[in-house]
Amino acid sequence: MIRVYDHYGREMFITRQEWRDNVLPGTIEKAWSKPDELYAVVVGALQDGFRANVVKAAEQLYRTDPVPSRGACVWGIVLMEEGRLNEAEKLLQNFLVAQGEDGSILTNLAKVYTKQGDARKSEQTLWHALEIDPNQANGMSWFEAIHRERGGEAAGQEALRRVAALPGSWRAQLWLARSAVASAQLTQALTYYQESLSHAGEPVPTDLLMQMSGDLGNRGHLAELLRLTAPRFNAAMHGLQVGNNLIKAHVDLGQLDEAKRLVETLYGQNRPDWRETLQFWETEIAKKGLPASPLSAADSPQMTMLTVEGPIWLRNDSPAAMLIRAQTGELPWVSFMGGSADVEVPPDSIQHQMTDTPGRLSRALPLFLAEQTDLYTQSRAKTLVPWMVAPRAGFVLFGKPYGDEDAAHIAREGSEPADWLVLTHLVTIGSHWKVQMRLVRTIDGTCLANWQQTFHRDQPEEGFGSLVSLLHAGLREHVGILPRPSASAYTVPQGAWFTDYMLRLEQLLAVRCAAMDRVSPEFLHGEREILDGSLAQCLKYPQSLTVRLLLMQTAAAMKKVRPDIVRAYADKLAKLHRDNPLPGRAQSVLQDMIDDVLEG
Repeated sequence: MIRVYDHYGREMFITRQEWRDNVLPGTIEKAWSKPDELYAVVVGALQDGFRANVVKAAEQLYRTDPVPSRGACVWGIVLMEEGRLNEAEKLLQNFLVAQGEDGSILTNLAKVYTKQGDARKSEQTLWHALEIDPNQANGMSWFEAIHRERGGEAAGQEALRRVAALPGSWRAQLWLARSAVASAQLTQALTYYQESLSHAGEPVPTDLLMQMSGDLGNRGHLAELLRLTAPRFNAAMHGLQVGNNLIKAHVDLGQLDEAKRLVETLYGQNRPDWRETLQFWETEIAKKGLPASPLSAADSPQMTMLTVEGPIWLRNDSPAAMLIRAQTGELPWVSFMGGSADVEVPPDSIQHQMTDTPGRLSRALPLFLAEQTDLYTQSRAKTLVPWMVAPRAGFVLFGKPYGDEDAAHIAREGSEPADWLVLTHLVTIGSHWKVQMRLVRTIDGTCLANWQQTFHRDQPEEGFGSLVSLLHAGLREHVGILPRPSASAYTVPQGAWFTDYMLRLEQLLAVRCAAMDRVSPEFLHGEREILDGSLAQCLKYPQSLTVRLLLMQTAAAMKKVRPDIVRAYADKLAKLHRDNPLPGRAQSVLQDMIDDVLEG
């Protein structure tokens, strides 16, 4: 399989045969008259094992390349690998006569002599290639390998020293430094690194910084790594290959602000193939940023309840409300409250921790039940979310559910007191989890009904669907709330995408909370994954108004905390709307929402 990315940055895989037959020919055709692009295509195809498919392209590059040595090297390699050794030899020798001596050309000529069985001539030519250009990665490593195979490690090191003595050499010093670091000779290694850097010039080659930072990092010399590498790092040139080592060093040293700045800088290069690694570092940085000690009474913890009315993705003042919610007039309020779970290993004190699946689901489930009740019954729904105000703002996950009377009292607070309360509590032990759900009358805290539903932790759709049916039947039986047909515009993703939908509900809640007063910037992380995930859901269900509104509300909330990230997604949002129009008024309503999000 070969990894590719679409216009939205989504990772996809196609078979090698499909790539060879359907993608590569068109890519070559587009690059045929653009030598830089053609060079990249041919080299990539050679590395992927598609030499036979780029023979003509390599010859075209040789004829048209404004960098003659580059085109001649590629064409010579193809001829050599095709077994056309005499043609390859003639091509490379003619280049040397016409253009003068070139290290890469000579190295490839040495390879031709090896294939022709003339080892003596090959080795003489290889050494002369290094005299011309001692920093060829291929030529130098080949030279070292020849001598190491003959005389062992000592002979290999002597070969490197011989190359290092050549004028302008820096790569051999880099490899000598690797051996010194591995032998705990740090002072000697640093001397080699300084010599290598001084000979390499500016900008420093990527492989120099990558190997130097990697070798120092692997041996725990983090301060030296940062001192030598960080001032010379350029994200556009050195990319994730070097940036990854710098981020790890900063994280291991506890320098989290510097690590975050590097992650943001690399995200700015807009490389979808780097996204997974950068998301990993975002999570690691967030973990490192958590307070190490648990909360105690001396910390004076203060908690409150946040309120979300109706579906979290459908604000009452949104013009989209009339597309989905048709009911008006006085209706009873039903509140939903979760935020509690039995977990595999319960802590013995109040702990700071990253959001995990039990916590996330304890918030997503009430949000889902609330939207189902608001849109499928003759009632209005709201969700109550436990929230820590001080000493550090964040979600709360209790180890046991609220008592009926206490919860009922909370549900009656505010300008719109709830008539009924639905309490949910998760039991997240093993692979099959449980939801314990209670229907409480708020006026006196009386439990009118309770249910229990089992579901697989990775496939909650069926269990949650049954839970909705039990709840709505109970609302009708015990309190007289009747069902009603929802607008057809309300649709919920199915299968694995239902699990993703639950995740995106909770993430929208988190993004909204991140914009509140006194919430630390460290509260939210993985902002791009949040937008990418919601965008992918829209592409899976391109005609779903529900998931489109979820995306737009997430982008609108994200704009308040990370407007720079939302601006980076402007083209993707516009393309989604343009390529997947929704019927009727929904398209114009969404266009207005996009305009509001992207303005400024």
